[in-house]
Amino acid sequence: MLIPWGWSLKWAEAFEPYAALGYVPGRVTAEHKQLYTVQTERGELLAEVTGKFRFAASERQDYPAVGDWLALAPRYEEGRATIHAILPRRSKFSRKNAGFTTDEQIAAVNVDTVLLVAALNHDFNLRRLERYLIPAWESGAQPVIVLSKADLCPDPSLYLAETEGVAPGVPVHAVSVVTGVGMDQLAPYLGAGQTLTLLGSSGAGKSSLTNYLAGSDIMATQAIREDDSRGRHTTTHRELIQLEGGAMMIDTPGMRELQLWAAEDGLGEAFADVEELAEACRFGDCTHRKEPGCAVRAALQAGTLDESRYENYRKLQAELAFVARKEQQKQRILEKGTRKNAQPSRSNVRSTQADD
Repeated sequence: MLIPWGWSLKWAEAFEPYAALGYVPGRVTAEHKQLYTVQTERGELLAEVTGKFRFAASERQDYPAVGDWLALAPRYEEGRATIHAILPRRSKFSRKNAGFTTDEQIAAVNVDTVLLVAALNHDFNLRRLERYLIPAWESGAQPVIVLSKADLCPDPSLYLAETEGVAPGVPVHAVSVVTGVGMDQLAPYLGAGQTLTLLGSSGAGKSSLTNYLAGSDIMATQAIREDDSRGRHTTTHRELIQLEGGAMMIDTPGMRELQLWAAEDGLGEAFADVEELAEACRFGDCTHRKEPGCAVRAALQAGTLDESRYENYRKLQAELAFVARKEQQKQRILEKGTRKNAQPSRSNVRSTQADD
């Protein structure tokens, strides 16, 4: 049965053209090097894309990712399958690969809820939460902030208020997997067929939260360093796992800092208050520096807009603009190479003329 893996009437409707071709549906539950573990009506298979699929794929987003629904040609007797197509994604969480290149890294797809996990210890950072909210909004899923390790915090209400101040419209919950405090607040996101993903820095408590929700120790956990409350990466791969109650979760590797991918809409959602102020400026091209009638500067001076939040907005805005420029440059190079390959070479032209 595929229903426990999130199959629904909407997915069935999207799959109809592939069913007419004799393919069967399957969902990616784990990704390996050029191979994918997929769940089908008749159990788990190991799948790979066709040569035609690989030839047509030009970027990472063209390949399957954990959470994808696929059109498969199964070979049940071998425990294998061939991937012919990816069903249109309903949400996609992406980040930039670490390093100097601008390559997209897909963390999770077809997710309903993104749980942004931040620990209530010395590593708590509002600016980091603002960064995480950008790709979470951009993904198309519902972001939810989970303040973990509430048992270590004398007064979580202070952190709740601060977090709600930088994440308007986003549900915020303080929880503890040790005492169980607040865990019942996550019930609305854990319905049967729902898919979640966890995002947060190393040591935030994602693996412990996953184990609690799964009802078993399926993820390794490690103690954090006492000096800065940071931890080591305990999740090293992506996998779709089933939780108690019928929901599913895509766990992702922890990170020191999330590298942003193209997310213009996500920036606007995460900093809706700042952009609303910018729209109220007297001049449409206001730089918020010296222009008269600047609503942003007025809010900063009045203290209704936190200066560190605004500075983080400018920093993230510049970072996204840089990524966008690099991606545009890469696309121009790719298009130039495609046109060049499509044109016949002079030697081929001479050879054709000689044959004539």
